[in-house]
Amino acid sequence: MLSRVAAVKAPRTHNRRRVTGSSGRRREGRESEAQRPKMSRRVFTTAVLLLVVMMCCSTCGGVQADVEEPSSDPKFEWKDANDDGVTVESFGVPGLLNVGSDVFAVAEAQCEKNDGEDTFTGIASQLLTETGNEPKEVLKDAKEKTLVLEEGISSEEKTRVDVSRPTTVVDGDDIYMLVGKYSCKGGQESGADDWGLLLVKGNVSAEAPNKKIGWKDTESLPRGIFVTQLESLTGLIGGGGSGVKTKDGTFVFPLEGTKKKDETEEDGKTVSLLLYTLDTSRNIENWALSKGMSADGCSVPSVVEREKDKLMMMTACGDGRRRVYESGDKGKTWTEALGTLSRVWGSKQDGEGKAVRSGFITATIGVGDDEKNVMLVTLPVYSKEKENEKEKGVLHLWLTDNTHIVDIGPISGKDDDAAASALLYKSSESTTDGNNEELIALYEKKKGDGESSNSLWSVRLTAQLQRVKDVLETWKEVDERVSKLCPSEGAVQAPSTDSACSTKITAGLVGFLSGSFSDNTWRDEYLGVNATVKKNDVAEQVKGGVKFTGRGAWAEWPVGAQGE
Repeated sequence: MLSRVAAVKAPRTHNRRRVTGSSGRRREGRESEAQRPKMSRRVFTTAVLLLVVMMCCSTCGGVQADVEEPSSDPKFEWKDANDDGVTVESFGVPGLLNVGSDVFAVAEAQCEKNDGEDTFTGIASQLLTETGNEPKEVLKDAKEKTLVLEEGISSEEKTRVDVSRPTTVVDGDDIYMLVGKYSCKGGQESGADDWGLLLVKGNVSAEAPNKKIGWKDTESLPRGIFVTQLESLTGLIGGGGSGVKTKDGTFVFPLEGTKKKDETEEDGKTVSLLLYTLDTSRNIENWALSKGMSADGCSVPSVVEREKDKLMMMTACGDGRRRVYESGDKGKTWTEALGTLSRVWGSKQDGEGKAVRSGFITATIGVGDDEKNVMLVTLPVYSKEKENEKEKGVLHLWLTDNTHIVDIGPISGKDDDAAASALLYKSSESTTDGNNEELIALYEKKKGDGESSNSLWSVRLTAQLQRVKDVLETWKEVDERVSKLCPSEGAVQAPSTDSACSTKITAGLVGFLSGSFSDNTWRDEYLGVNATVKKNDVAEQVKGGVKFTGRGAWAEWPVGAQGE
């Protein structure tokens, strides 16, 4: 994706600089703007109203008009991209949202006009109605489903605004979208006011099958909430995909920042952090940035609420590993989830780390005693069919309960080269008939042949959801079997404090190698990573395990070497 938009930019200290957008493509910056005196909106409003009254008095009441309260913010208006000469070339930053019983795909749209001389970005969305289990292309009639943003009070002053990295949160019937914005205003010497983050409120309009999302209220987030962080950052952009509405009503959006390099304004490494609401008013003045950040070099964050007051953030880092962080204080501090999920997945392509955003969601699956809170992850696994072929990304679905991890299998099309993705789980309680659960994926498909244009594809994961349930049933059965390895409480008089039976034996148990052995493969009973016996004819299956029978026999359990 050639996303052209960054977001909040810090004040610049030199005339020209380069800014990294979401694709890593750089654009030349503008000259810095002189600092303006600070004036509160209330004082500004009072001053202008006083001026209006004085002007009316001086004209002896000859002209009367309705006077609206003036605003220092520009006016924003969303318009259809269905103009003559406009083409939508590519989509990226996929997201899924659930409003009522409806599921919508939302994405960043790359548009062109005048044979590519004029390029800009908008926001595309579509109601998903396919019920089959094969991948289907969405947003095929792209122009009719894409909206572009204009800024300005009068028609003569209106300029097009590029918007990037749409990140959404749903609250009842309302949709809140965070986007980065950039607008090029002709005749200005400075571009400082042209960068920022916008909070957009939308709703679903019309009736099925013509339902669509309309974006209405659009406001700029004030830069005052970024003051402290911008002392160390040169810019902020959205994470893309979905944010989170937590159990206490807080909105949380993932963000990606760029650190200053060597205490200068030069762009350094990326970091991941959060933007969240301070209360439930949704007032743009009541937002804050998290004080804590990821390690340097970690980008395209996805965030979930694992349990009440506990957030988890997955990032793609420069070393090719996916680092996962946990926070119990809305990002004030982060702890890397070493030993559980962090650095388990890799995303290396052609020897380099590939920064594509993952689908990362929580789900409560099952009912009653079988109910279990899990996390689901989608990421591409890169492979070549032939030695001279370019690696392709095959999108896989993973299941984890923060202890065990199972690869459910591939979900993208056979020949697709998949990149960024999004996931959505609808429980039976949220469906119209109260019976059918749904698991849906949306992913970018690269066009290939060196072309940058990507399409979006959705797929309903009915078989994979059943596989998830089967795995959860297996975990439960193995937990019960492993628990019986310890004697009952009545039979234990004084257990050793360092004994495996001194605590719940299944707590934190990642895998269990027992009696499932064949062809030198020692299978994990939890269906995770298998061990391999490294020497032939030196091991045999026995009741409850494997017996090594030859000299030098050993087995490897490559949990730390998965890479994918």
